[in-house]
Amino acid sequence: MLFNISSLPAQLLLLAATTASATLQIVPGATWTATNTGTHVQAHGAGIIKVGSTYYMIGEDKTNGSAFQNVNCYSSTNLVEWTYVGALLSQTSSGDLGPNRVVERPKVIYNDSTKKYVLYMHIDSSSYGEAKVGVATGNSVCGSYTYQGSFQPLGFQSRDLGLFKDDDGSAYLLTEDRANGLRIDQLSSDYLSVSKSTYLWSDSIEAPAILKRQGTYYMFGSHLTGWDPNDNVYSTATSLSGPWSAWKTFADVGSNTYSSQTNYILPLGDGAVYMGDRWVSSNLMRSTYVWLPLTFSGTTVSMANYVNWTPNVSAGTWAAGPGETQPEAEAATIANGAKTLSCSGCSGSTSVGYIGGSSGGSVTFSSVSSNAATKSSIRIKYLNGDSTQRFATVTVNGASQKIAFLPTAGGTPGSSVLNVDLKSGATNTVVITTTDGTWGPDIDRIMVPSS
Repeated sequence: MLFNISSLPAQLLLLAATTASATLQIVPGATWTATNTGTHVQAHGAGIIKVGSTYYMIGEDKTNGSAFQNVNCYSSTNLVEWTYVGALLSQTSSGDLGPNRVVERPKVIYNDSTKKYVLYMHIDSSSYGEAKVGVATGNSVCGSYTYQGSFQPLGFQSRDLGLFKDDDGSAYLLTEDRANGLRIDQLSSDYLSVSKSTYLWSDSIEAPAILKRQGTYYMFGSHLTGWDPNDNVYSTATSLSGPWSAWKTFADVGSNTYSSQTNYILPLGDGAVYMGDRWVSSNLMRSTYVWLPLTFSGTTVSMANYVNWTPNVSAGTWAAGPGETQPEAEAATIANGAKTLSCSGCSGSTSVGYIGGSSGGSVTFSSVSSNAATKSSIRIKYLNGDSTQRFATVTVNGASQKIAFLPTAGGTPGSSVLNVDLKSGATNTVVITTTDGTWGPDIDRIMVPSS
């Protein structure tokens, strides 16, 4: 039977759109594999800029530790699947971007008058003795940028920073001045320098990020505890010049913001998404991303913790993660030298190891049930006792992709996210192995959307 889709009620079309994307999940703290590199996304301390219907995430490359390597750019249309586009800036032989330099918290805004993308970042020596901002410009959001130099804004120290562009096109540098407090400084009309001070908190707050919602400004930030997390806070005002309210927590008190630190606040519909880093100071490459929806009641902000949740960017909404089936690896088909191992932290106290290697050890989950006949996120629970990423080829219903698995700690399984097309019914097959002779992770179980 043929019918005209335009005759369907708008509410039904919205429901269909929501359902179609309902199982692509953001999984805070998991390994996020870039779609075209097969490695964990390296965009720490990141900011987001949206151009058209595409989101661009711009952040620090920590692949080889704390010293500057690249300012990376990734793109996505759904906030879940991220594709590496390129480096805005890369290490040079000397100068601010040279070896053993600190380049942190890159943020990009667009100048409508000059038609330039403007990048600000924290520039410093390895001892953090310079405390400057660096500025670069580009003609395209994810193209190559030209470094313009560094300075201390209005002569004051600047470490953690953020950028905010207001509705009228005026732009502001948010900057932590260790000697005096947290500053909001207005930028010049071309965004390349600071023109004047707008507000100063005497409080010691870093990792600043501003959201404007329904005429109210929200400043989010972190206390100063080094790489360790703390209970992050926010303050509100109806003018950037104040008065600003007293600082309040927004996550559960004592949770240390669910072991994360603010890097950006992204508007989503009538709400917003908190974007934070879960730093691993002993191995910065394995730091992960904690993104969670914010809830607003008047000007009060709260944030619950979710293992997984589903954004719908077209509708500007979100929902808690779907129900899941959880097939255990030890109950799957184990072949080619893979074997069961004792695992006290695993759900069944058993994992399957020796995945890959010269014999191509594998685990095959057959007749996996799901009602989500669409592109969906599977969470793979795993162990990796190395200090570097492991990798596996994961094949779902005949389609293969390379997935990364960050190091885990303390015998507790981590999660790696796999975005795949599922079939409705108990007809899905998931195979995990390696094809290059390397060892993959030990597999605890997979968690598959059932609705």
